[in-house]
Amino acid sequence: MSQTLTVTLETGLLHINIEPGSIPLKRLLGFAARISSKRKFLLVSKILGKHYPVSPRLMSWSYRTLARAVLKRGLSGESLWLGMAETATGLGYGVFAAAYREGIPQSLFMQTTRYHLEGVERLEFKEAHSHATDFFLYYPDTSERQQQFLYAQTLVLIDDEISTGKTFLRLIQAYQAINPNLGKVFIVSLINFANPSDRKALEAEAGVAVEWVSLRQGWFHFEEHENAELASITVNVSGNGHCKKQLFGWPGRQGLNAPIALESNVVDTLLTYFKACPATAKTSIQPILILGSGECNTPAYLLGRELERKGFNVKVQSTTRSPIHKSNDIASVIQFEDNYDDGIPNFIYNLNPSAYQEIVLCHETPLCKSLYTLLDQWHAISARIDLPANSTHATLHFFRP
Repeated sequence: MSQTLTVTLETGLLHINIEPGSIPLKRLLGFAARISSKRKFLLVSKILGKHYPVSPRLMSWSYRTLARAVLKRGLSGESLWLGMAETATGLGYGVFAAAYREGIPQSLFMQTTRYHLEGVERLEFKEAHSHATDFFLYYPDTSERQQQFLYAQTLVLIDDEISTGKTFLRLIQAYQAINPNLGKVFIVSLINFANPSDRKALEAEAGVAVEWVSLRQGWFHFEEHENAELASITVNVSGNGHCKKQLFGWPGRQGLNAPIALESNVVDTLLTYFKACPATAKTSIQPILILGSGECNTPAYLLGRELERKGFNVKVQSTTRSPIHKSNDIASVIQFEDNYDDGIPNFIYNLNPSAYQEIVLCHETPLCKSLYTLLDQWHAISARIDLPANSTHATLHFFRP
């Protein structure tokens, strides 16, 4: 029997029906009001590591749980695993990496992106409810990966939450146009709130077998409030359309065949930049925050996991392009100009710098003025990822202003 929940937001009332499940919803989700003309609510995940600080151990648990649920249902042939930008790029990679360690053969991970790469073939599709609707899925950067991309029999689509499934249907149909070999699709998410009729419609229109995997599922209805003051708030979310390839250091947008590992001495190197000596830092009540950036939040998780294995108290979260009102489960908002030369606002939510003994900002772009300013304000450490082409071992270059 389903349970019902009504959440009061500045923008309206969110009515949720929850199907039976073993994990309490309050452990998985909070809620907030989005700054958007299309969807005016946000599910604030407490295990994703995006808008809310989360322990790497909890993130890792979610990756393994979802990966094992997919594998239990059975993969057919070669598989393509896709993480959805921007919010679920880290989740997508984590589920793929967990599945890889369980022994999946001939698999390829990729992530969608909002950024342009000149001269690279791509699929284009839209997420109609998003603050930035255009998404791209680029062809891989090697001939071997392109063969996997074009002939995969199983497609695993991974997002943090699903509300209708329409974005996934658009992506499935765009992908089928180039890969008629596709036989099965998994739609994987932390939360699935697509109502039963939407799920059935997607299954019917997809033209291939579809299976749904999530930690909890249900459906919702949003009762919007008229609020002229909130409706007048707008945020620029459109990039300049320039090629961003020279800014990228994370390879997920053009394909990975195996998980990425950080160099074995990464923690020892980082500790030399800490304000306190390692022994003091390790036993401190205050945690260390590892902050990812935008579509490149996996390096923050990887570093946080290594620190956690050494006994440190660690939290991980990420910057985002998503504009959200300060309310409900969004306690604070920090705004800065993006680090991809688009000149658009980026945000960090629920961050109190004084709550952490150290803050480490992981990023793939050069250390631009906006990032330098943040580091200086927080007395934080920069960690820029360096990953040679076709390598699975990454270096983090540390710097403290």
